[in-house]
Amino acid sequence: MTREIARRLPLYRQVVPSEWIDYNGHMSEGYYSLAFGFATDAMMDATGLHAAYREATGCSLYTVEAHLRYLRDVAEGAHLAVRTRVLGVHGKKAHFAHELYVVDGAAAGPAPDAGPVATTELLALHVDQELGRAVVFPDAVRERFAEFVEPAPEWAGRAIETVTATK
Repeated sequence: MTREIARRLPLYRQVVPSEWIDYNGHMSEGYYSLAFGFATDAMMDATGLHAAYREATGCSLYTVEAHLRYLRDVAEGAHLAVRTRVLGVHGKKAHFAHELYVVDGAAAGPAPDAGPVATTELLALHVDQELGRAVVFPDAVRERFAEFVEPAPEWAGRAIETVTATK
């Protein structure tokens, strides 16, 4: 990337509804994925992979790998803001990450010293649904993604810890 600071994608926002709360009284694990999925949809819209593109081309973005970390509980009614970072794009692949924050209100952003309550790192492929295989991004879409590429956060690229059985 030629510039020092990439443009940032807009924050995706959501309020935690009661149906997202589990028997432990906090947001159930599947809804973290749902919130992140909505943030991916917003990223797709911002980078040119919007509904009109999908309809015209038959191509879409398919997640092929994800690593999600649950860091803190989230309560019903919490205001969420998801920061999306594009970490790289090349050929038919896009690498990106989301950080989920609890914020003070509908228009608030994360405080400068706030830590995320959850993170996810994803690898996605640009898929031609008619052909049933991954295809290279069109130049305009790849260039749009490239406008948002920024360095990976320190937590990205980690694997799940191996646990060995003990007797």
